[in-house]
Amino acid sequence: MKILIADDSQTDVAIIGSILSDYELFYAFDGVEALEQLDKNPGIDILILDINMPRMNGFEVLERLQLNEHRTNLAVLVLTNFDEIDNEMRGLDLGAVDYIRKPLNIRSLRKRVELQIKLKNARDELEHQNSILEKRVQERTRESVLTRDVTIHALVSLLEVRNIESSNHTKRTQLMMRALCNHLRTKPMFANILTESYSAELFDTTPLHDIGKVGIPDHILLKPDKLTTEEFEIMKKHTTYGVEALRCMGPESDSLPFIRTAAEIAGAHHEKFDGTGYPAGLSGKDIPLAGRLMAIIDVYDALVNKRVYKPAFSYEAAHEIMVTSRGSHFDPELLDAFFEIDAEIRNIVESFAQQHS
Repeated sequence: MKILIADDSQTDVAIIGSILSDYELFYAFDGVEALEQLDKNPGIDILILDINMPRMNGFEVLERLQLNEHRTNLAVLVLTNFDEIDNEMRGLDLGAVDYIRKPLNIRSLRKRVELQIKLKNARDELEHQNSILEKRVQERTRESVLTRDVTIHALVSLLEVRNIESSNHTKRTQLMMRALCNHLRTKPMFANILTESYSAELFDTTPLHDIGKVGIPDHILLKPDKLTTEEFEIMKKHTTYGVEALRCMGPESDSLPFIRTAAEIAGAHHEKFDGTGYPAGLSGKDIPLAGRLMAIIDVYDALVNKRVYKPAFSYEAAHEIMVTSRGSHFDPELLDAFFEIDAEIRNIVESFAQQHS
């Protein structure tokens, strides 16, 4: 334990030093020296501070210490004369934890210092335990996130195994979602909605948008030709299948923001802005933002990449097709924002094309 004694009285310093000789002691004979000692020895735990000193008094030292955020754990005991009650109160108001009256009572001084040492040891132990607990929480959080991500990729792999779509579709749409969210966050009307945490949820849940397709028969899912009316009705059920799977725990599932976002993406990415989409026929802003975003990203990726039922369209053709559906299929504000970062979106698509060239 390190203790600094700051007092202009050589006699008092000698007395205090003898009482506390079993501790590591430092000395100062005015306020300026006290601050210098604290700067040179940041490990000092207790400051015994006389109020009446030359060059800089004890109150000025306390005021300086209040401005130093790194000195919040320093315990200061002020030394006052017997009749200086106002000084005692002012010292306590400025952050001192206790006061010691002169002439010095040796037993009282020792006990007060010992009490501060016990309090410091208790604080140190509490900080140590909190640090251990925080590390455990961080580790559990990492495990939880890893478990969640593994589960997502396992579910998505079920689609990939059936050759419905490649893992690159998942990666591309995730990166498009991140790019679009980052761009929208620069706009005042979306800045408070697309928070960092919500944007992260959208990125993480994007791969689950078509998870309900695992419930669609292969002869419909993999059909290279146009679906019949009856087949299309079955295909449309993949949105509700996805929501039901994600909400399998009932209200408990809905209490989790991550699951709610995933369910909105899975259930609403085929809704259309004019209300002609499925499964619920929602329109306008009644369609969850997650669904409106995913609708744009999913259609664009489907257009510019080869699918079992169609060749890849050019970027220009995809742009023209989607613009003609501005306000009918797609939220016009979101679609405009999407094409404002057209170069970035193309780079995402091209980066995966290069991997397989």
